[in-house]
Amino acid sequence: MQLIITDAWLIKSRAVHLSGTKLLVTLVLLSFALMVSAAGLYHWVFLKGARDGWPVIGSLVRVVVKDDFAQRDRFLRENIEVLAKKLGEMQAKMLQLESLGERVSGLAGVSPADIKAKPGQGGKLLFARDLSMGELQTTLQELDEEASQRGDLMAVLESRLFEQKIRKMMVPTQSPISNANLGSVFGWRIDPITGRSALHSGLDFPATPGTSIYAAAGGVVVTQEFQAEYGNIIEIDHGNDLISRYAHSSRVSVKKGDLIKRGQKIAEVGNTGRSTGPHLHFEVLVQGIPQDPQKFLNAGRNLAMSPASQSGKPDKSVLTDSKNESTGTRSAQR
Repeated sequence: MQLIITDAWLIKSRAVHLSGTKLLVTLVLLSFALMVSAAGLYHWVFLKGARDGWPVIGSLVRVVVKDDFAQRDRFLRENIEVLAKKLGEMQAKMLQLESLGERVSGLAGVSPADIKAKPGQGGKLLFARDLSMGELQTTLQELDEEASQRGDLMAVLESRLFEQKIRKMMVPTQSPISNANLGSVFGWRIDPITGRSALHSGLDFPATPGTSIYAAAGGVVVTQEFQAEYGNIIEIDHGNDLISRYAHSSRVSVKKGDLIKRGQKIAEVGNTGRSTGPHLHFEVLVQGIPQDPQKFLNAGRNLAMSPASQSGKPDKSVLTDSKNESTGTRSAQR
């Protein structure tokens, strides 16, 4: 490329030859100079015009500032709407967690007030600064994820605790007669009819005829009939090889196949079968072998259910742990 430079009076002229590299450098420098000049002129005109009150420049500045404020306002409104929606979702999850917490605390025997109590916080304030919009959104997102995880965990705990409670309700630990005095206990005694030593396979609760008899636990009625020795008899299967037996009743309120709730009235005290007076004969059988019902009733009164009984299986501390006693029971039944 060739440039011809001529002075103002056209007296002298000079030709400058630019090669490819020189031409590129020259164009870059010229472009940079034009950009700097344009930026300087823009700032000078706008700043001076806005400061000195030039009408046209002032109007342009106001339009630019107004548009900038409008964009910021629109941005803030959009972010506020997003945050409001997120807060609404958080409130819903917190209500769900609160409801789950109350149910779980009730199943676990914990006061809901202890869960709702706000934990103490404090300490020396070292540094403080305002949260940015990004930090606030990140914090809300983390809280939302944590609330979801806590909700899932609470739901699982509620299911497990409810299952344990149901299994506890299936263990015969409730007294079958309210405020009844205990007569004959479980074990060897002198038979009131024959006068000979015999094994008594349950507990006797003397009571006036017509006294209500209640189910010691929930289950299914598997036997409801009249037998010569037991009179009107009811047997309730509680699952896990546990059966409770109620004998000598005068009137029966259930039939075979009925689902029974814990504490439900099933019969009334009578004097039917092999009996010397009105009373309830109450038995607990494990795998068909009579056990001492007093151990089950004591466990219910003390609210001291062991892990084995919580898993739905009778606890060894509640059952007879002597093989000799079980052998003697089988011999007596023969």
